[in-house]
Amino acid sequence: MKNLRNFALAASAAAMLCVPTSASAGTADEQIRKLDIMLMVTSLRCRMGSNDFQHHYRKFSANHLSTLNGAARRMEQGMVKRHGSKGAKRKLDQISVGMANQYGQGHPWLGCAELKEITSDLSQSRDPTVLAQAADELLGPRPLSGGRYARR
Repeated sequence: MKNLRNFALAASAAAMLCVPTSASAGTADEQIRKLDIMLMVTSLRCRMGSNDFQHHYRKFSANHLSTLNGAARRMEQGMVKRHGSKGAKRKLDQISVGMANQYGQGHPWLGCAELKEITSDLSQSRDPTVLAQAADELLGPRPLSGGRYARR
């Protein structure tokens, strides 16, 4: 829990400084949506054995429900503005299917044990800035040093 508090403080400080994230392949809302999909898909993949973290994923989803729903809603509104109603639905489906396909075989540099620990940590917080920081680190390239998840 101490690490999570330190992580939350660092994430809050970065958010206040408006530091651009390395996961800039989409809006913050899109990154949060992708984080949710990645955790959901990998929790399903890891459900057999000692590293099953579906319980942690469900708790994560419940504790961050308003943030996750708000991000999805704002993301959809932005897509509707850019692509129209039908185009937005197709684009959102493409993103969801793409994420499911990308992580269906596992995370590129984290195993089930690490994902279980990370999801457990994330499930204990209700701070939305923690999600933005986690998305930045978990969806980007493997951190070489200094990242919350670099030493796992």
